[in-house]
Amino acid sequence: MNRILAAIPYAEFLGVTVEQVDGAWQCLLPFRDELVGNARLPAIHGGVLGAFLGLTARLRLVGAGRTDRVPKPITFSIDYLRTAGPATTRARADIFKLGRRIANVHVVAWQDDPARPVASGNGKFLL
Repeated sequence: MNRILAAIPYAEFLGVTVEQVDGAWQCLLPFRDELVGNARLPAIHGGVLGAFLGLTARLRLVGAGRTDRVPKPITFSIDYLRTAGPATTRARADIFKLGRRIANVHVVAWQDDPARPVASGNGKFLL
């Protein structure tokens, strides 16, 4: 999975890595000052969080092994739930439906406690 990440320039710029926790893949976004959108808080930029959620969803679909191509987003909506402060952000994606051509994925991102997500996303992808 990390080999796939190395081939994605934006993922490399963000510093995203992948690890397996309790049998499930999690993506990690380490905090850096360059990712701050609001310096007063400081808070990670919403665009960075959105890209991180989308990347996590795509990696989950690639990991499912049903396609050799990178899934293309049809729709992707994001709910920003609370401020993502200066800490490592983690995300996990679950596939709700994996058809022959379309997949539905839900992603949740958190920092310290998985029960307190900072953002979530729902997407439909063309396989």
